[in-house]
Amino acid sequence: MQTHSFLSKNQQHLLGIYGGVGPLSHVQFEKELLAESYARGARADQDHPVWILVNGAATPDRTSSLLNGQTPSVPHMNHFAKVLENAGADYMFVICNTAHGYHKDVQRELAIPWVHLMRIVAEYIVKTMPQVNNVGILGTDATIKLRLYHDALEKFNLKPISPEVGSKTQQDVMDAIYNKTFGVKATGDSVSKKAENHLINAANFLVEQGAQVVIAGCTEISVALTKEIYPKVPIIDPLKIAAAVALDIAFGKRKPQEFLIV
Repeated sequence: MQTHSFLSKNQQHLLGIYGGVGPLSHVQFEKELLAESYARGARADQDHPVWILVNGAATPDRTSSLLNGQTPSVPHMNHFAKVLENAGADYMFVICNTAHGYHKDVQRELAIPWVHLMRIVAEYIVKTMPQVNNVGILGTDATIKLRLYHDALEKFNLKPISPEVGSKTQQDVMDAIYNKTFGVKATGDSVSKKAENHLINAANFLVEQGAQVVIAGCTEISVALTKEIYPKVPIIDPLKIAAAVALDIAFGKRKPQEFLIV
């Protein structure tokens, strides 16, 4: 494609980022991309990969859409994904965990792969943490109820552990994400102490149930529940894993086609 003549040195594939779901999602992901790129030796503008971003903030809430039949997310997702594809992206990351409940619906409309977060997270745990069997999951009600991480982990013979939807612990997780006063979606570019505490308590619950690691299975949780905030067990941040995979694809270490799940 014509866009590829403008890629950075040694870059082979153009990354597309579907962000804005939630507001800090792609900002955090881009920080992880830059950090990983730096760790791999980037020291100048031109050492970092070129990527294109669509801030699809108008996309209706994925949890409400998936669980309550409220305003459907798929039309927006198809539109913004096509924006990336038509702009020349060779592959795409959607920076929202819950949105992966629509992965099959959107992927069938695309010629480029939407790289599946749950798949690469499960692969990462198996490859880098062979001692881990029990994996805690913190995410939205939809991510938990639709078993987005559960199914991916079980395919790799890992045991998923999560709060029950409707439980006090899971409500704390949802409040940390959605509460209009202190939730991460509501507090701009900062994280409230109350949201942090809710997530710490939820992570403690998972560890008490035997979790050896905890997946920050929502982009708001990636922002709020860091290893500095919660050092008890490793926090698995899907955005860090996605950044590494995104760079592997961009620079030809992996091919986009291997991530095309139809």
